[in-house]
Parts: sequence; C-alpha cells; structure tokens
Amino acid sequence: MELQERIPVSLYTAVDRDMFVQQICPQRRPAVLRGVSMGPCLEKWTVQYLAQRGGDKEVKIHVSPVPQMDFLRKNFAYKTLPFNEFVKRVSERKHSDFFLCEDESYYLRSLGEDVRKEPADLSKQFPGLAEDFHVPQFFEPDQFFSSVFRISSCGLQLWTHYDVMDNLLGQVTGMKRVVLYSPQDALHLYLSGDKSQVLDIDAPDLKQFPDFVKAKRYECVLEPGDLLFIPALWFHNTTALQFGVGVNVFWRHLPADSYDKKDPYGNKDPLAATRALQALERALHTLDELPADYRDFYGRRMSTLPLGSCYERFVIRVSAWASSHRLMACHHYWD
Repeated sequence: MELQERIPVSLYTAVDRDMFVQQICPQRRPAVLRGVSMGPCLEKWTVQYLAQRGGDKEVKIHVSPVPQMDFLRKNFAYKTLPFNEFVKRVSERKHSDFFLCEDESYYLRSLGEDVRKEPADLSKQFPGLAEDFHVPQFFEPDQFFSSVFRISSCGLQLWTHYDVMDNLLGQVTGMKRVVLYSPQDALHLYLSGDKSQVLDIDAPDLKQFPDFVKAKRYECVLEPGDLLFIPALWFHNTTALQFGVGVNVFWRHLPADSYDKKDPYGNKDPLAATRALQALERALHTLDELPADYRDFYGRRMSTLPLGSCYERFVIRVSAWASSHRLMACHHYWD
C-alpha cells in the first residue's frame, strides 16, 4: 500500500513558446518539457570541461556527512573551494581530500557577486559556461529574476520547500528524482517558514507527522535535456540519482512590485502576503493582554467559525478570480 497518493507529473514534447503560454502555464501544475533546446551544454558539460571553463574561481558550497540534507537542523557545513577542485570532488563517490568524511556529499547553489544585493546570474558568475546554456524564451526578458547554477553529488537529497516565483529547472547532466506537493496540501506538510519539517518523505515519522499521508505526491525523474516547470508555491524535493548539473531559471510571475526588492534569493513571500501574516501575528499577540482563561476562550473562537468562514469566502473568491484571470495572466507575458 502506498504511503501517499502518487500522481505522475505530466510530460510534454515539442513544446514551443505558444504551447507553454497557452496550454501549460495556465494549468498552474508542474510539467516536464522534453525536447526543448538548451544549447550545447548537453554535449559539452563534462567534468573536465566544467573544471577548465569554470577555473579556480572560489565558490561557497554545502558539505554534508550524509546525503539527506536538512536545512532546519543544519546538518551540513558551508565551505569554500576553487570551482575546478569542487567539480572534481562532487563527481566522485569517495574522496581522498575531504572536509568531514571520505563519503561526504557536496552541493553548489550559485550566488550573486554581492550575495546581499544581487541574485544569481549564470552569465555573470560563469560567463564561460553561460554561453553553452540557452534560456528558453517562455517569458518576457524584463520578467527574468535569476539563473541559478546547481551541482550536486550522486544521492544528494534537498529538503522540501517552495519558491514564490515560477521557475524552470533545466537538467543538463545526470538523472534527478523530483517529488512535488500542491500548495493546497500546505497544511499537511508541517511547515516551518517556506520549508517542510518532514525530512524523510519516503519513510516519514507518522507519529510526529500523521497528516503527511494526506498530501498528494507528484513525481517525475528528469533526464539530461529535460526541463521541469515548477509553478510558484509548489513544494519540491529533489534527489540526484547521479552526479548532477543543472540550471534553475526564475522569473516574476506577478507584477515586479509584488516582491521584496531586497531579496536576492527570491524566496521571501510576496509583500501583501507578508503584511497579512504579520497582521495575523499581531492579532494573536493581542490576546496576551487577557487572562489565561480569556485567552483560551477567544483563541478557540478565532480557530473556529470566524477564520473558517473567512477562509471559505476567500477560497471562493480566489477560485472565481483564477478561472477568469488565469489564462490572461499567462498571456500578459507576450502582449
């Protein structure tokens, strides 16, 4: 018996701009796009080529003694290596040179030149490699936010999280398993910020996370040359089945002023959502002014009819808005 309901991610071939904008994007569901040209990177990006073109530029990497990385408990260390040395190590299973142990796992998530202000951009951080990777033109140039270079050891698993922008994950080298969960299943994922507390999604602790089984699991295995469309707010968990190299391209699905301009990582909630969450937090803190029995009583009231009916009205309004605006929102890229 399956732990969760499993749904294969839809696969599309011969996808062009019109098909993506008119058919795929409006569904707001993940999709594997097979056969879209990503340039000569598929043939060129061997370990030797990457090391040569990337050179000895220093990169900040994650190093973990175990392949299952946990961001919340920080079971990894940040280290710095020359890029060519990093590529050599990350492509190996056992290491003669290491930081923590001989079978440690490595992960690179490229950063901007000024990590506090600039988003990652492959063309700026790795210009010698960027010319090999062609970004699919599925969005307007002024919607572009970042292009993130990702390299990981075989077996490395990244924690479940969501992003607030639409993105395409281009798999260049190796195979990668991706498990996704709908935003509608957020309450079953035991969130801490933008990340799920359920680390082992294949063998979760159901005593600690009993409702996790209610979440529907969307799954795919990416092959070299595949693009995975991950709509904003969809949770995703990745496992490198082989030494893996890829590029994530993020773009602003919402108007630019919806996002925090001081967010080079692109993972802060939209400004309106942040204000709403802060208002709710203030409302809850207001109850602290009352005696304990009053706090308990009004806390129960807040958790039942008022919030429930408000949420129900909210869902109805959003559903109506989405049905009339969904296609228009995607078309707006090309108007």
